[in-house]
Amino acid sequence: MNAQDLSRRRIVAAGAGFLAASAVGKVFVGSAVAADIPQLEPILPAGLREAAKLEALPGKAPLIKLTYRPPNYETPIDYFKDVFTPNEAFFVRYHLAMIPEVDAAKWRLKIGGDAANTPFELTLDQLKAFEPVEIAAVCQCSGNRRGLFDPHVPGVEWGYGAMGNAKWKGARLKDILAKAGVKDSAKEILLDGADGAVVDKTPDFVKSIPVSKAMENDVLVAYEMNGKPLPHWNGFPARIIVPGWTATYWMKHITSIQAISQPFDGFWMKSAYRIPQGIFPIVSRFPTKDTAINAPITEMVVNSLIVSPTEGSKVGTASEATVTGIAWDGGYGITSVVVSVDGGHSFEQATLGPDSGRFSFRPWSYRFRPKASGAVTIVANATNRIGQSQTSQIIPNPAGYHHNVMHRVTVQIG
Repeated sequence: MNAQDLSRRRIVAAGAGFLAASAVGKVFVGSAVAADIPQLEPILPAGLREAAKLEALPGKAPLIKLTYRPPNYETPIDYFKDVFTPNEAFFVRYHLAMIPEVDAAKWRLKIGGDAANTPFELTLDQLKAFEPVEIAAVCQCSGNRRGLFDPHVPGVEWGYGAMGNAKWKGARLKDILAKAGVKDSAKEILLDGADGAVVDKTPDFVKSIPVSKAMENDVLVAYEMNGKPLPHWNGFPARIIVPGWTATYWMKHITSIQAISQPFDGFWMKSAYRIPQGIFPIVSRFPTKDTAINAPITEMVVNSLIVSPTEGSKVGTASEATVTGIAWDGGYGITSVVVSVDGGHSFEQATLGPDSGRFSFRPWSYRFRPKASGAVTIVANATNRIGQSQTSQIIPNPAGYHHNVMHRVTVQIG
């Protein structure tokens, strides 16, 4: 990690009651003023439900605060009524607590590595001079819905909102690598950002991706999000976008991209973000990191979310009711969503909304006329183009990844 180009200013938001402290040109999160108590799933750990608050980081709407240091804030479900998640409501995820405030004029992106012929640096203006590309893609934390595992597993106990969908604009990573002249010996592309650890013994958050993945047209070094500069908490001034893969590879505040001839064995690749072999229907793999026992997490599994009605809400019996939601996967494309209004005993086809691209949220809706008063459990199940559907039960794994159990919402009729 290289901090030489970072500003030495503190993040200050006195009016919002936000506290921060600086150290060697970096800042780490202190606290924010609570705005309200969010509605949380009862299965979430009791300690989290007691501590979680709706709080606003500087530049953000009130989000569900799960941890301060590092800052981990999730998006309330109501924001997913729109296909694209507003920047101010986009979830915040960090592994390390020292987060830089970057001076865009001084920021530099170093391109090189032992498998690059011509190392060079980019300013932000030079990055923007590459052919711009915009793509709609879901950014989802690998541990989204981890807090819904039973029994609970260690890690940030996310509910449903450790994700968001945005239009990302930037340069193709492969175009940048082409200028560096990647050698045939290159095995992986190493990615490093500007955030850092409070304690020296904490491993820096460094990730790698296969060269083949880096060369795909959809992988970007992005500098805009939904038509605006990246927010500070989402990677300003530039971040990596790896559509279809979980957000662990979407490096924020990117400062270094290296082509390397040997597989990277840092902690966040060798030990963290790994799943047991053979238990998930994963197509896109990371061959240089596979072992006989486990593999790196890569693509997202097919999933959906009921956005409306919400848990515990009331639905009248006199008129037709509408269920709405979103579906997504690792980029194969959503072809079907079926909905049950009898707890999963029978399903009918929902109507799919506009297709904003294979990596984007796909909205859907379903109308039904309530037949009687009382509790009704609504269930949704999405299917993608290669025939994958959601599961009816959690697939246990040590880190709580790939929770794609069919979402259930119980409402009161009458």
